[in-house]
Amino acid sequence: MSINNISKEDIINAFKYRHATKEFDAEKKLTEEEINFILQTANLSPSSFGFEPWHFIVVQDQELRDLLKPVAWGAPLKLDTASHFVLGLSMKAPMTKWDSEYIMRMMKDVKQLPEDVIEMYSKFYREFQERDFNLDTDKKLFDWASKQTYIALGNMMTSAALVGIDSCPIEGFHQEKVEKLLQEKFDVDTEKYGLSYMVAFGYRKQEPAHPKSRRDFNEIVTWK
Repeated sequence: MSINNISKEDIINAFKYRHATKEFDAEKKLTEEEINFILQTANLSPSSFGFEPWHFIVVQDQELRDLLKPVAWGAPLKLDTASHFVLGLSMKAPMTKWDSEYIMRMMKDVKQLPEDVIEMYSKFYREFQERDFNLDTDKKLFDWASKQTYIALGNMMTSAALVGIDSCPIEGFHQEKVEKLLQEKFDVDTEKYGLSYMVAFGYRKQEPAHPKSRRDFNEIVTWK
């Protein structure tokens, strides 16, 4: 496998270019190849133990988008104008607990680990959950899974910016009401999955009104 190097300058410029796009150009759409490229970077994202505790729903049906508006106060304008609108779901305890059927399937069928390695891996994973991170409640397990799902979010937005596609991450929603809607209208098993975030992709309608502002680099980094 060969990797074509992208210049550091191009990468930094992409980060400077990216901004939370509040309104997209509704007339400009991503191609199937472009959205699949973005989703592939989510698929290839790292996760703790490599267990990929996520699922992504691409909501293109306008009726379903309209149903999300009353329970997602941060999303209506994006739902109307974004080319593609993605829901980032994270797995709940029945999927992520160390002895769950999903975890066993990941080790056996996806990672194709031999039985002795599965036994060792399971032991490490159980100790990680019960001793190292004290993931002893359903809420803690979901929050831990969400951390992994956010890695995929960052990679999707960065990869989009690198090819000139805009994005906006969204946490402005009522989680309980959204999950009820996901169960009733999106066929999501909310015993197994919860919503961590929404993210919109498309092309900006206009340039940002203000330049990107950040704290000074030396304020956020300490060398020891």
